[in-house]
Amino acid sequence: MKDFAGYRCSVCGQEYSPSEVTYTCPRDEGNLDVVLDYDSLKKKFQPEDILSRRDFSLWRYLPLLPVEEPSGSATPLHAAGGTPVYLLQSLADRLKLERLWLKDESRNPTASFKDRASAVVVARAREIQADTVVTASTGNAGAALAGMAAAVGQKAVIFAPKTAPPAKVAQLLVFGAKVYLVNGTYDDAFDLTIQATKEFGWYCRNTGYNPFTAEGKKTAAYEIWEWWHTAHREWHKEAGEESGHAPLSVFVSVGDGNIISGLHKGFKDLVALGWMTGMPRLFGVQAEGSAAIANAFQAKADKITPVKADTLADSISVDQPRDGLRALRAVRESSGSYITIPDQEILEAIADLGRVGVFAEPAGAAAYAGLVRAVRQGIVSEGDPVLVINTGSGLKDVKAAMRSINEAPVIEPSLAALKKML
Repeated sequence: MKDFAGYRCSVCGQEYSPSEVTYTCPRDEGNLDVVLDYDSLKKKFQPEDILSRRDFSLWRYLPLLPVEEPSGSATPLHAAGGTPVYLLQSLADRLKLERLWLKDESRNPTASFKDRASAVVVARAREIQADTVVTASTGNAGAALAGMAAAVGQKAVIFAPKTAPPAKVAQLLVFGAKVYLVNGTYDDAFDLTIQATKEFGWYCRNTGYNPFTAEGKKTAAYEIWEWWHTAHREWHKEAGEESGHAPLSVFVSVGDGNIISGLHKGFKDLVALGWMTGMPRLFGVQAEGSAAIANAFQAKADKITPVKADTLADSISVDQPRDGLRALRAVRESSGSYITIPDQEILEAIADLGRVGVFAEPAGAAAYAGLVRAVRQGIVSEGDPVLVINTGSGLKDVKAAMRSINEAPVIEPSLAALKKML
């Protein structure tokens, strides 16, 4: 794409052409931001050029992506994105909020937010003619890569900790990826992936390490912008409100930090293009047992100190967040906050969301649990419009889901037995 101008280091600010680097800054190993030619984009496109497109996947925003859409159609890779937003009025009433919505990323082809990043990374792999794409994952990123790669016949290798939920490992294997279960943590798998990349010349999808992951994830910000400023405008008219309103508060779970930094990048793109004047407030939610970024935020620090992660929410269980600095900036620059929650509140959130028809995995439910705590602490007020992002399906981790509810009783197949239970 000719409007892909290059990269900028998120630490030192050094800029590079698209052909100079592949992963991180050679000076300080800082994560790279993809730089778009906003002046060129402004001349060629207006919001209507995007909003009039009939493609409702993430490829709807192709003019703002640094890759070309892969050839072919009607594959899972072409179906990533375009996830629905639901109004959760009963939960809003319980929390004494006027407006609460949920964006359900479990509706992606492999049932998680990670499909967005993998679709764009696989597209990039095809452009540079990579033979094999590799990633470290607790399950979702690997499943997303395996599924997107299978859709276009791309070889994929996945390193996952041996503790990854079986349902996630099953996805990796069914999609035909080469899977290695690492006798260690996600961070151990991440480090092994980097070593393998250097040794075998594989193209690495690792979260944060590959700058194209955030480019895929930023498409969720574009969808939120489109929903908030088009469909939601009708809601304001029906309610008889003025056009002005409090900024949207977006709650999302945070592990490595790449999802929240990707959302931030998407909103910054829209501001740079002049298509959006104000930015939503971003709220990152971390499990108390895996809160390296939240700890730095609370300490007003610019350095992320690793932790020994211990949480049932495997998708956000991270010792050393690989996109921590950008995740810190996402919250600070959007006037948001970080919130930590215990695992018990994550389990309660799974059950609460289930009662309104949303089956969320622990990491997805963590975002709602963070909202509950934010309301309790007065961080969010009654009039603040709130959007919670469910990052993945509860079917990814049925064991955790069963911990959130009471098991069904076993009865004899007779009406008398039923009456006794009733």
